[in-house]
Amino acid sequence: MIDKRKAKLNMKWQWTKFIIVLALYLLFLYWVKSWLGLIVVPFIYDAYISKKINWQWWKDAEGPVRFVMSWVDAIIFALVAVYFINLFFFQNYVIPSSSLEKSLLRGDYLFVSKVSYGPRIPQTPLTMPLTQHTLPIFNTKSYIEWPHWDYRRVKGLGTVQLNDIVVFNYPAGDSVMMADKYQAQDYYQTCYSYGFESCGKDVEIDSLSPQEQWDFYQKVMAEGRKIVKDNPGEFGVLASRPTDRRENYVKRCVGLPGQTLQIKDKIVYLDGKANKEPDNVQYTYYVDFKQALPNELMENLQITIEDLNNNGSGGGMPMTKRAATELAKRTDLVNSVVPVTDDNSRDPGKVYPVNANTGWTRDNYGPVWIPAKGKSIKLNLGNIAVYERPIRVYEENDLEVRDGKIFINGKEANEYTFKMDYYWMMGDNRHNSLDSRYWGFVPEDHVVGKPIFIWLSVNPENVGPKYRWGRIFNKVDNIK
Repeated sequence: MIDKRKAKLNMKWQWTKFIIVLALYLLFLYWVKSWLGLIVVPFIYDAYISKKINWQWWKDAEGPVRFVMSWVDAIIFALVAVYFINLFFFQNYVIPSSSLEKSLLRGDYLFVSKVSYGPRIPQTPLTMPLTQHTLPIFNTKSYIEWPHWDYRRVKGLGTVQLNDIVVFNYPAGDSVMMADKYQAQDYYQTCYSYGFESCGKDVEIDSLSPQEQWDFYQKVMAEGRKIVKDNPGEFGVLASRPTDRRENYVKRCVGLPGQTLQIKDKIVYLDGKANKEPDNVQYTYYVDFKQALPNELMENLQITIEDLNNNGSGGGMPMTKRAATELAKRTDLVNSVVPVTDDNSRDPGKVYPVNANTGWTRDNYGPVWIPAKGKSIKLNLGNIAVYERPIRVYEENDLEVRDGKIFINGKEANEYTFKMDYYWMMGDNRHNSLDSRYWGFVPEDHVVGKPIFIWLSVNPENVGPKYRWGRIFNKVDNIK
């Protein structure tokens, strides 16, 4: 009887200590603002506070309790250590799609440094370690939304530079349709598509005044949202995710805060000067084949089964300029290799902003000024759609347009001063990349880190070797 009572008291004491330590952890995260706090405080905790708590009470136990608890203790220590490192120092990331090919390939595992741009203090600190937003198996949220803190970042070794490859949270991922076939789709693009089909396809947009155009697109988006909300059987339940729990994306930064970006005939211009294209940039070509390509040629030109299937379905085939030139020479294999342009392609989709009739396309876009912290821009009905999302969503202001006037937080506004820096991200596979051309600016609070090197590369194709040994330990900085 005494042993059972003692065991019960021990268990109650353990739960009490767990709650105390959890509270200390939250206080630590809330307080820390620099590397001094980030590094020194945990050592103080380990050297002093943890010595006052008898975590290893189980060593006095006998039999299975001692054996099981020794493993639990070891596993918890490993999880805490990995979680802390993953949160503030380094993180693993695998390339899931072809949007950066042929610079980074599907199956490349990246070692991502969070110290390069400075680690973010978690905005949702109560989360299951080593999960992004969903618990495996249970398929439920892996985090608790309270407490939710404002954006803070410890100073890093540097800042995002032009042409850096960057890992960041997907900006349009604040709203997600939970049906399996829609989870990977952009909620806002989906709403626009269904809303336009429902109430906008017969409207002559060019004939509308600026205020009428604004009202029209508000109506289209409202109708699209209603369709998605009213059809959970098709789209699934609509879920919202905080910034640090959104999907991780990786793209190349092609525009910095304060620069004016324009895309003309596929080339990115910054402040009127052409930006150097990545060495392995890809565009899409229509290829008319005479016969199947030999495996050796596919491997040499880095053409994948996915590329061939895309061409076969009528979407064209993404290739580097070198691959397209070499393939065009093989008249024994192909009839023609024709570059895809906005004039001869299928509809490339509604580019950002979806609530404006800009006439922009993926290959001819802008000009658009990229917001910079502390800098102001004059607002009018011609540009408000471009800056509505940063002002309203990312910087949490109320924004309305009525009677031809713009109101921010209830007051008429002719200009706005931004609170954060923003970036323009694009994939190197320019015709096969969901990027800033479709969902706009990337705010600084979405930036996760900088890939340093490829630590593993697994080929998902049936062509070529399973492991790409030549890519392992390649520095990402060398991929230009």
